[in-house]
Amino acid sequence: MKRSLFFLASLQMMAYPVLGETKVPGPTAVEAPGSESALIVFLVVVFLITMAGLALWLFGNSNHLEKLADRADENAESWISRHLQDFDEQQLDLLIKRRGTRQGQQGNQGKGATWKKPFLLFLFLSSGLTAFAQSGEASGNVWTNPGVLITVTLILIPILIAIYIVAVKVSHLVRKVRTSQIRKNAQKLARSIDELAGEELTQELTKRRQALRFRLSDTELSGVQAPEDKRGLLHHIAEVDSPRFIAPKKKAVKRPDIDPTLAKLILWYLGTATFWLVLGTSVGEYLGIKFVAPDADHVSWLSFGRLRPVHTNMVFWGWSSLAMIGLGYYVVSTVSNTVVASLKRGWYGLVLINASVLAGSLSLMAGINNGGGEYREYIWPIMLLFAIGLVITLVNYLQTIARRKTKEIYISNWYIVSAVMFTIVIALVGYLPFWQNGLGESIAQGYYMHQGVGMWFMLFNLGLIYYFLPQQLNTPIYSYSLGILAFWTQILFYTLIGTHHFIFSAIPWWLQTVAIIGSMGMLIPVFAGTTNFLMTFRGNFHKIGSSYTLPFYLVGIIFYFTGSFQGTAEAFRSANLYWHFTDFTTAHSHLTMYGIIAFMLWAAIYTLVPRLTGKEPKQAWVGAHFWMALLGLLFYTIPLMIGGTLKGMAWLEGKPFIDSVVLMAPYWLWRAIGGTLMWAAHLIFAYNLYYMIASKTQGDLQKAVFAELEKLPVNPINQ
Repeated sequence: MKRSLFFLASLQMMAYPVLGETKVPGPTAVEAPGSESALIVFLVVVFLITMAGLALWLFGNSNHLEKLADRADENAESWISRHLQDFDEQQLDLLIKRRGTRQGQQGNQGKGATWKKPFLLFLFLSSGLTAFAQSGEASGNVWTNPGVLITVTLILIPILIAIYIVAVKVSHLVRKVRTSQIRKNAQKLARSIDELAGEELTQELTKRRQALRFRLSDTELSGVQAPEDKRGLLHHIAEVDSPRFIAPKKKAVKRPDIDPTLAKLILWYLGTATFWLVLGTSVGEYLGIKFVAPDADHVSWLSFGRLRPVHTNMVFWGWSSLAMIGLGYYVVSTVSNTVVASLKRGWYGLVLINASVLAGSLSLMAGINNGGGEYREYIWPIMLLFAIGLVITLVNYLQTIARRKTKEIYISNWYIVSAVMFTIVIALVGYLPFWQNGLGESIAQGYYMHQGVGMWFMLFNLGLIYYFLPQQLNTPIYSYSLGILAFWTQILFYTLIGTHHFIFSAIPWWLQTVAIIGSMGMLIPVFAGTTNFLMTFRGNFHKIGSSYTLPFYLVGIIFYFTGSFQGTAEAFRSANLYWHFTDFTTAHSHLTMYGIIAFMLWAAIYTLVPRLTGKEPKQAWVGAHFWMALLGLLFYTIPLMIGGTLKGMAWLEGKPFIDSVVLMAPYWLWRAIGGTLMWAAHLIFAYNLYYMIASKTQGDLQKAVFAELEKLPVNPINQ
């Protein structure tokens, strides 16, 4: 333990010269922001961690010494009686043999070589000295002054040597006490065997050895008769659905038959949504590659400025929106215990939304856009098609709920219908021209952009989760009241926070403050919703290992809390100084739209489609989809958050902008790696959906044989 601790500390100290050298040769060298203070903090943290680890180690050894010292002496008979049940068969044989022969054996304990310890100490100290070597430039910070560093190093050397000597002494003392205790116990055991009279001890030892040698015959419960299924309870006992190294998952429970026409409509929504997911993220994958290889092409319609809105709008309005509406048709009608009001209107909405996404993508690549408003780059005639599709969907949902056969309106329908209503309002605010001048345009942009995420995607998905999660867990939702609280507080606070994207802008200061307060208020629905979902999971976490859908739900819930909490943190003015306009916001948007929305949609799709088609996906491919998407998201977001923070620090220190570009190069590489994993996961998901919908199931070979047997003539028996 101690040698490992010194070795790790040595490796850390050897890394300090690399951390300390922040200047890269060349005219565009970038010095890491706050490198001097960061190095000092890092050294202090490492030193404190090392001291804490050493203190814990000394404390543990002292406790061990106290336990050894507190053991009271026992007489021989009570000692053997107390430990008899702890002896194994080999130890009992030795005691019986000693009882019979009264011969003892002694073993020598070797001592390990200790030459490695001084070497590790020397490595620790010598590598630490290189960390404080003088750089080519003098620094104004007193803590980076070479003289101060040398003085501190000289002070630390005797302290570290003293600590090392104390540690060696304590370790030696512990070994010495333990060896002494072992020797005393062995002598006590030998004396006990020699002094106890009569055959009682030998009989007890022999009896215990016989008990240890007892073995089951494996026929105590089953008997010796061959197994026979007299009642026909076993079927397909030799069937194996998946490789044996993959844990089997439970299949979807068969539900009451669903209207085939409704199932067809839902599958078309999900199929077209998956098409836009694969195509949209293929564009995103190419954009990620462009960060690493910006000269990949020189074609105008493949430029970053045109492809970026193609990617965002395609996954917003194509993938997420179509998937939500399709799943909504199932949830709204199911919890209302009735049929959809008009399937024909559902098809109209499907065609209009797909036409909007197709026309919008082509227009953006051709350079025809709405002037740069984020997520509203589609020109108004194209976005009008989407809005008409939403109006048709809203009418259909409302008429279905009006025909419900239940007295109450389940909470899922509250969320889903409200989401469609708000989105129609958001589209009107974003595209009507009355307030699209000057600051009014910026305020409308903030409202449109943020309400699109929170009041369309988030509100709708929460409605889906309130149905699918309790159904998958076979457990009622933990608290209906918490769901209502989250619903109304989200409507109250989320509609206020759009302008927190424009902190320190020309927008009135009071309006910025209102947005920050609204962001703080969003903690209420987030905490209420997360608590509701996790408490519904309570007592059901063991089901995650046997389900291929529950991991998606759990990841979506976790990111719902972390991503929303992160959004609140970003709203503060102090945090905005560092993170605004950096890659941190890109990471945050993917943490929410991907970690929350996409994972929740995948969970619902894997839950619903097997019910509609009666076909299960291949569980190994579902697992590959889950892990590649999750790891890809982490590889994508974490480096961008780190790099975005460093970029913001560099800007605050007044460094040239090009320096921050060079700084981000390694983080953009991780962005491309994570994006590639996510894109590959989408290809697997598309295959899984195809397999659940269009795959041909192989017929039962045994049934086919018997069906063929019925066609064969029966040969008469020759007399």
